[in-house]
Amino acid sequence: MRRALVAAVCLVVAAAAFFVLGRGGDEPLRLTVAGTRYAVTVLIGEPVAGKGAVEVVLDSGDADTVVLSAVMPEMGHATPEVVAREPEPGRFLAEGGLFSMAGVWELAIRLTGPPGEEVLTVKALITGSAAEPGA
Repeated sequence: MRRALVAAVCLVVAAAAFFVLGRGGDEPLRLTVAGTRYAVTVLIGEPVAGKGAVEVVLDSGDADTVVLSAVMPEMGHATPEVVAREPEPGRFLAEGGLFSMAGVWELAIRLTGPPGEEVLTVKALITGSAAEPGA
């Protein structure tokens, strides 16, 4: 029983390490989430504390506005809402410091449009810091 538990913990650690280290440095963090009115793909260009733009791509639904905010419940941190601009139809871009430190953040995406308003939530692992060497 103890060996099985140790093996399970090792697998979880290995999976987390692969997630953090296995992604190419130039690839954005890609997350998808669907609700009843909208489905989106979230791209975090540089998932590093203090940096990075967040792009929200509509997979379904017709949103007029997208507003983002982030919360780190374990540390009690929250960010003010950031209104995303729409550089092209169906693609919204939020720039600014949504993630002030490394860790797991809950990103809330509030979409408003003809289908109504809906808030979708995803968790994002933000690593390092913009000030760290190699970050």
